Amino acid sequence: MARTACWDRVTRIAVTFDQVAQYALPPAEGKAGDPRWPAFAARYRLDPAVPVQWEVEALDPVELRRLVDAAVAPYVDRGVLDAVLADEEAQRQALRASADRWPGA
Repeated sequence: MARTACWDRVTRIAVTFDQVAQYALPPAEGKAGDPRWPAFAARYRLDPAVPVQWEVEALDPVELRRLVDAAVAPYVDRGVLDAVLADEEAQRQALRASADRWPGA
């Protein structure tokens, strides 16, 4: 946030340290030279000599989608989204009907 000044708040969705424990995510070898590792290791009581990391890909895709959907849902205007989806479907049907009228279709 400080580097870009783009956002006033960031909400971590995945992978949090609680999720690592909750889903028993397997660790991957961390970057030995990562300057953030010592503070992270101290914060979560990990061995500072053995850097590890957890990848979002380790989460079940269905669960990852659920986590993202739940985090985004409060910011989505359902009425607007439904209207956009209905408009997209109408456009899709119009294109399909147009393609069906082409010679040889």
